[in-house]
Amino acid sequence: MERQDPGKYYKTLFDLENRVAVIIGGTGVLCGEMGWGLLQAGARVVLVGRNKEKADHHFQRWRCTADDARFLKADVTRRDQIAQIIPQVLDWYGRIDIWINGATVAPPAPYFEITDEQFKSVIDVNLKAVYMACQIIGKHWVERKEKGCIINMSSMAAVRPLSRTFIYSLAKAGLVNLTQNLAREWATDGIRVNALCPGFFPAEQNRAILDAQRVEAIMRQTPMDRFGEPEELIGATLLLASEQAGSFITGSNLVVDGGFSAMAI
Repeated sequence: MERQDPGKYYKTLFDLENRVAVIIGGTGVLCGEMGWGLLQAGARVVLVGRNKEKADHHFQRWRCTADDARFLKADVTRRDQIAQIIPQVLDWYGRIDIWINGATVAPPAPYFEITDEQFKSVIDVNLKAVYMACQIIGKHWVERKEKGCIINMSSMAAVRPLSRTFIYSLAKAGLVNLTQNLAREWATDGIRVNALCPGFFPAEQNRAILDAQRVEAIMRQTPMDRFGEPEELIGATLLLASEQAGSFITGSNLVVDGGFSAMAI
């Protein structure tokens, strides 16, 4: 095999030129940074969420135009609003190649204080919305015999149940199971389904539980002795999104956690 130019080889391996990525929850800190990474690799990016101001903040930082990235407002706990994403993105960019399910909520509560309403709201956002979105985009690709890539945002709570986030942990464990099931279901259709599992990255949904005592416990469990930075999720995102670099990766729960899950005592 003839050796290629290193720069050209790596560009080809992770090149997402002319690919289109839809990011549910893309207005948040982590998924927003993942969107930036996809944009840098050549993809066009659609951020789906409820807050246009947050999307505009990302776009200003990225210095991009509507040719590169757009915002689409949607409540992803509603099937009809998820379904409307596809025709709108096709109208803008003509295709969808990558779909990231990243919307999440994690309200802290002692177990005996969790209400039925809280249970439903956490399950609806973290699990039911993902189930509906995968069903809708998966059907779109299968019916058209198109390849696609789904990345579901997992959590360390799916690997090890975390205190104070009982229902969130339950939902994320279910999400990993769903990911594995769909990876098997669509493997021969050219649709890869993976989960990306961040360790502890300070973000909007977890700041409420990151008091001094909990931070100390996290650092004690994390060999790298620090939190992750949002941009440290980009490499894993590009690996899973790339049809070249990630061509044989499906059904995985790719952990990016500074060693947290590798440590027992």
